[in-house]
Order: sequence, then C-alpha cells, then structure tokens
Amino acid sequence: MDMIKVPRELREALHFICSVEFWRMGVFWTISLLVSYFQLFLKRIFSHNYVFPHCLPQTPRSGSTRPLCIITGATSGLGEAAALALSRKGFFVVLAGRSSKSLCETVERIQKQNRDAQLKAFELNLSSFKSILKFKSSLEKWLLDSDMHSSIQLLINNAGILATSHRLTTEGYDQMMSTNYIGPFSLTKLLLPLLRHSPVGSRIVNVTSFTHRSAFSVQVDKETVGGKRFWTSKRYPYAHLYEYSKLCLLLFTYQLHQQIQLMDESCQVSVNAADPGIVETNIMREVPSCLSRMAYIVFKLLGLLQSSDYGIGSILDAALAPPETSGVYFFGGKGRTLSSSALSHNMNLAEKLWTTSVDLFEEFASKEKDAQIS
Repeated sequence: MDMIKVPRELREALHFICSVEFWRMGVFWTISLLVSYFQLFLKRIFSHNYVFPHCLPQTPRSGSTRPLCIITGATSGLGEAAALALSRKGFFVVLAGRSSKSLCETVERIQKQNRDAQLKAFELNLSSFKSILKFKSSLEKWLLDSDMHSSIQLLINNAGILATSHRLTTEGYDQMMSTNYIGPFSLTKLLLPLLRHSPVGSRIVNVTSFTHRSAFSVQVDKETVGGKRFWTSKRYPYAHLYEYSKLCLLLFTYQLHQQIQLMDESCQVSVNAADPGIVETNIMREVPSCLSRMAYIVFKLLGLLQSSDYGIGSILDAALAPPETSGVYFFGGKGRTLSSSALSHNMNLAEKLWTTSVDLFEEFASKEKDAQIS
C-alpha cells in the first residue's frame, strides 16, 4: 500500500510548529502584546493618561516648500500607509525601499489617492552599508539640484523583516539584525547632520515592537549586535533575534535622546519610538501561509488585529507630537503612550550598545573607503 503523500505546505507548517521559535512567538509574543494593552487599560482607569496632540508640520522656509519626510520600508504595509497619510499632512515624502519596481508602483498608488502628493523614490537596502551610503549621496545631490532646503524634518525608520532562515549580509552580519537595527542606526547617524541643519524642529521615529518585552537578558558586543552569537549549528533563533533587534532600537532611541540633550541649545532634533501593535502586513511572509492566516484570524477574533491604515496611528502620533516631545514610546494610537520594558531603560546597556554600534559603523565606513581607494 502506497504511503499517503503529505502536501509540501503542510509538511513545512508541521516542521515550523515543532520548532522552539514558533512556540516562543506564539506564547511570549502574545503575552507581551497583552501586557501592553493591560498597561493601557490600567493607565486609563487609575491615572490621567496624557494624550499627545498632533501638531501641523513646520516648513523649513516660509512659503517656498514643504517639510521633508523620509520613510524606509515604504513600498507596502505601514510604510506605504504612513507615506500616504503624511503626504496628506503636507509633507514632501521620500520613499525608500529595496525594489525600484515596487517603489514606482507605490508612488502610483499614493498619487491616485492624493493627487497633491509630492513624492520622490530612492532605492535603499538597509542590510547593506554600501546601499545606505549611496542613498545618502543620492539624497544630498537631489536636494542640491532641487529648490528644497538642504535638510530633513522627519526620518521614519520603519523597514524591518522577520527572517526565518539564516542569511548573511555582504559585511558578514545577520541580515535581520542588519535590516532591523544596524541599518537604521547607520542611516540615522549619516543623516543626523541634515536633521540638525533644519531651521525648524526635526524628528526621528524608530518603529519598534511589543516583542521587545520578550527579551529578558542580553549581551552587547559586536558578535551579538551583528547577530552571530545567536547562531547555532542546529537552529536559527529568529524569534529571539527579532526581539533583540527591536529592543536595540528602543535602547538606541533613548540613548540618542540623551545624546541630543547634550548637544548645543540650537539643536532642535527629537526622537521617539512607535509601536504599531499587531498589523496585517507582509512581515509574516516567511512563515507558512496557513499558520500566518491562522494567527491573524485568532488576533482578529480577539480584537487585536489592525489594518495598516489604523496601525499607523502610533507612528503618526510619534511623528506629529509637539516639537518638545522626545524619548517617548507611543503605543495604541490616539496619542497614547506606555512605558517600555525595564531592560529597554537600562542606560548602562544603552551606552554599551551605542559604543558598539559606533564601532561597527566606523568599521563599515573604513572598509568602504578602502574599497573606493583600491
């Protein structure tokens, strides 16, 4: 009697379910999300939860142009929804993404919904330092050739991936860590002079996740920040790495806030974190489709699943909060904020991460410089 052949998709799903990482996602991440919403509930019941209002964006030169906003990962999901919303708020939006074809299609979709949208698209792969440098150079050239003020008013580090298999970047680091943390850190560091050059207040928004609450203890060194220390011969701990990358983004946010406070008084740069919660995007594209659909159904029944149009609430809150708002963690939309995990507020850890990240950045820059000379 012939054995019954199990469909390939079902085999992949069964293999996925049997992994430790799947159960870490299913249990720890769900608990982390419920903790966040429980915090919102407690703040509403027992304290006066201050709601941050939205402020209209300021133009860098009165009457000449719109404020400039850069959004990474802008070709779908939250990035595209944020680009549309901010174009309606009066921003000139620069869309950054890995695929030129997807960027063109996104620009067309946004312009169909907002004919007044002013948009510019650039290719950017955050897992490649060379691509980040090229983006910065192309952006600066475009600013010089246009009538735009040579400054940035808003940078939204939105791009992120959930990779379920081990992949290396050209620099030899884990692709998920590079895309989710090292890339945004490097991009922010390179663009900080343009943000500081703004004659009006400018802001950085780092899009993080409630999953950072599942990271209970971490190391900070080049091997860990680069993702290498997580690898084992038997499995790729993608859930753990994803949590760590989002925790790093929060530590970076708070440390950058502290660094900005130490700058001269004329510096008007602020930085906030935004946590969209559970949003139906393509972030789960590497998870077997039957499992991702099931997860979305469960969260929808619980009333926790949001569309991209609603999920951008916390991103818009972080971006449009009053100019003096900085170092704040936005969650739940409607101008609401929360306290992130205790570990994310560990300043000793944040300082170590900052030093390690700067070392990595300088290492990348040095290698790229040597490559150009040779």
